[in-house]
Amino acid sequence: MENENLTLAASQLDRTLSFFPRVDGKVSWLFAINTGMLGLSSLNIKPEDLRLWYVGVPATITAITIGVSMFFLYRCSFPHLEGGKASLFYFREIARRTESNYIQEFASASAEQRTRDLLGQVWRNAEILNIKFDAVRISFFLTAVAIIPWCWFLASVSLVHTQVPTVK
Repeated sequence: MENENLTLAASQLDRTLSFFPRVDGKVSWLFAINTGMLGLSSLNIKPEDLRLWYVGVPATITAITIGVSMFFLYRCSFPHLEGGKASLFYFREIARRTESNYIQEFASASAEQRTRDLLGQVWRNAEILNIKFDAVRISFFLTAVAIIPWCWFLASVSLVHTQVPTVK
């Protein structure tokens, strides 16, 4: 029974870890979209444009929403990794030991100890995943919200820059 529980716990940890690439993939394309939006905005603006309310307001809203979106992307990319004290499976705890101590501790652990340790890792990784998914969801929402003032900004700047001066 103990070996069956150990196998199930290892399988559950693998399943939990398989979700990380999904969320990290979303971070990459959201970062690219946000960077592209900011880059295109910066190429189209002149300092004097910001004096016009219909350019400055959407530019500010866009910059703020994308900035906050980027903050959540950072939070997703670098979550807090505390926990797993004395774990035989958590990479940071393994690295704190010497090689010989780790091998000795792992070899002397019972199946029940390993199962409990694995289940602790499942729980902690699920907690980290929850933080990452929430951060990506918020970032996605903010990027979507930023599209409206960004389009307003680009249209306004385009109008300002294409105005032909009148000849007197």
